[in-house]
Amino acid sequence: MVQFAETGLLIGFFLPGDSLLFTAGLLCASGSAGGSVHLSPGWVLVAAVVGALTGAEVGYLLGRRAGPALLKRTNSRKICEGADRAADILERYGHAKAIVLARFLPVVRTVLNPLAGVLAVPARNFALWQVVGGLVWTVGLVLAGYGLGASVPNVDRYLLPIIASIVIVSLIPVGLELLRSRGSRNANGGA
Repeated sequence: MVQFAETGLLIGFFLPGDSLLFTAGLLCASGSAGGSVHLSPGWVLVAAVVGALTGAEVGYLLGRRAGPALLKRTNSRKICEGADRAADILERYGHAKAIVLARFLPVVRTVLNPLAGVLAVPARNFALWQVVGGLVWTVGLVLAGYGLGASVPNVDRYLLPIIASIVIVSLIPVGLELLRSRGSRNANGGA
């Protein structure tokens, strides 16, 4: 459910997608070793994949159906700039690369799906690349957590520091982008 909301509804900015997937994998491994929580790796993978993939498709469809009208009516400069930036990213990197890489960037994975719909990325193209990115992202993070949990005894003792590290690492690209855009603004303002 969290994966669906984060990737499909524009309310997902604050949801912990990366850390939740990794932690679920970790709990699958630590639970199978006699821990207090037992999650089935198969069901965790199925739920994560279904939530992420259907969420992205719903976000795309919402953007495709309601997005252009909302963009025309908005007076928000930020929203218009965001749409222009998304169009630039999709054009510069191509649909495939932008859609796949967006999965690994917090906030971007929430915004790109509806904006791809608004910007009329072909539906088949979007579906193909969001499935590729969604599978790599969900399966990769769950299996990484599972691998760590299976190889480190009593890893659940270190759960909070591990989750904090994942959150920090996943926010690095956002921070770098903010610094880059601030530098661009300062350079343009000073010129």
